Amino acid sequence: MVLDARIEKLTEVLAYIDESLERRGCPARVRMQIDIAVEEIFVNIASYAYAPNVGKAEILIREDQDPKGITITFIDSGVPYNPVVKPDPDVTLSASERQIGGLGIYMVKKSMDEMTYRYEAGRNVLTIRKEFA
Repeated sequence: MVLDARIEKLTEVLAYIDESLERRGCPARVRMQIDIAVEEIFVNIASYAYAPNVGKAEILIREDQDPKGITITFIDSGVPYNPVVKPDPDVTLSASERQIGGLGIYMVKKSMDEMTYRYEAGRNVLTIRKEFA
């Protein structure tokens, strides 16, 4: 799927992901975790990768690896940004004591089984993997 990286396109992105998850018998609890991760990543691309302009986002689903898991890759040509190396927020602090930002990516890191990033040929390539079991 290739589309404009606009927040308004999130519904299309989630429908694309959910169709694959439903077809493969993904449990509702796991589907919700994946949807939250996809939303966080796509909204970040839409909000920051090309700001103040709009660019394209590509979303690839790799289903052939394992029938009980899914690999989703997000590709954009925006500003290079590696969320994998971003320090995790100190979740032991109260909300008022914590720095703003970073909690969404932290949730993605914690809820997915794998999260990798690479920058190649002028593109951000972020991949998440989640097992259904």
